[in-house]
Amino acid sequence: MTGPSGPSGLPGGSPRPRVSRAAQRAARRKQRRRQTQLIAGGVAAALLVVGGGIVAVATGGGDDKGGDSGDQQNPESNVLADPKILINDTDADLMSKGTWVVSGTADGPDVPAQSFMCQAQRFADPAGVRTWARTLRNPNNLDTARQFVEVSKDQAGAAKAYATIAGWLSECADPQVRLVNSYQAKGLGEKGVVAVFTQPRKDSNRFYRTVVLATAGPATVVLEHNRIGLEPPKPEGILAAANVTMRRICEETGSTCGTPTLTQSLLPTDEPRGFMAPIDLPVISKVEKPWVSVKSAARDGTGCEKIDLSKGKALKYRWQTYVVPEGGVPTEFGMDTMVAQFKDFGVASKFVNDLRKAVDNCKKTYSTATVKRTDTVSYRGIGGQTWRIVYDAGSSGKLTYRVGVVRASDKVAYVMFPVLKGLDISDDSFRDLLIRAGERSLYFR
Repeated sequence: MTGPSGPSGLPGGSPRPRVSRAAQRAARRKQRRRQTQLIAGGVAAALLVVGGGIVAVATGGGDDKGGDSGDQQNPESNVLADPKILINDTDADLMSKGTWVVSGTADGPDVPAQSFMCQAQRFADPAGVRTWARTLRNPNNLDTARQFVEVSKDQAGAAKAYATIAGWLSECADPQVRLVNSYQAKGLGEKGVVAVFTQPRKDSNRFYRTVVLATAGPATVVLEHNRIGLEPPKPEGILAAANVTMRRICEETGSTCGTPTLTQSLLPTDEPRGFMAPIDLPVISKVEKPWVSVKSAARDGTGCEKIDLSKGKALKYRWQTYVVPEGGVPTEFGMDTMVAQFKDFGVASKFVNDLRKAVDNCKKTYSTATVKRTDTVSYRGIGGQTWRIVYDAGSSGKLTYRVGVVRASDKVAYVMFPVLKGLDISDDSFRDLLIRAGERSLYFR
């Protein structure tokens, strides 16, 4: 054989488009539909807590008038009408040391159209009674911060606003955003989450955005801390700063505030259960459009893997393909993923071990294949292996793939990423991708 016979290669080594034209059209429709849903604010959210069950969050959304209708300011309402509830320069010192200064405060119709990252419309609750937006900066270390406070007519309205914003974060349409870590913040008002996102820079540093979302009484609060660095910031600083402002809100509205604690968790997603969201996927410098997923048919890998789910005794499985339909990339660019459920830990482990042996011994099947182990995955009960596989297709050149498989409890996640010119990720990024695939797979049903 001269090349892989799996999903991204044909006999003779010719690359195959990642999905059919019909599937690409479906992906484009899905992308447009998701953008419309975000703008409408009608995104359902569910906070998935690894190892700790599922916490449901109510469905949110705006009214038929749209997100920017009205000035959302009720002069007869005195609820949270004083900007003293907002974060100040002293509070901001809890996020990072330096000389913080308040650089701007706006309310009502003067609130910017985008007051925090991933925001899809000016107001999460267009029927609310008051909105605040504040910006701060720290000249010493170039950190910045933004706070958004929306006051609804009642607690039910705030619950919807909270769910809407959670949906914006989990399905973020901002370019080249990836979720690094996320947490459930118990005791931060009545409900809260903390999420750390990253975006690439042209230098060796990265741009990190840490976002807190919380609610108490009629108020929904977003606090965002932005900084440049080599490592993601610890969440405790922004949690402490958010707690100060939440306690002011709780005191004025008679709401419940406790002692905040963090539990590592996953942000919600509207992807099929067990599969990654666009914010989980790698950031590639040449690709500025968001990833979109489409269901795909069962496959056997690139050739080396010899994936046979029936022989492996999978109880249930599903394949999903991620593409960037309007990203200006070749049609064969994308990523194939598979999640399968097995009877128990032992059967799942045997499937992973059999796949590992097949890839490691691929040279016996494909004389033109070169296989290199790139990383061993081991993270909080998630274990597996990643490889870089190169098939020599003769006059057609070489076909290169990143392949990985992980087991999480009785679930197995497989990822295959074709490497194209200028469209690759690092070994570490691919390992992190497999870890996230394993985390998400725990919720496959």
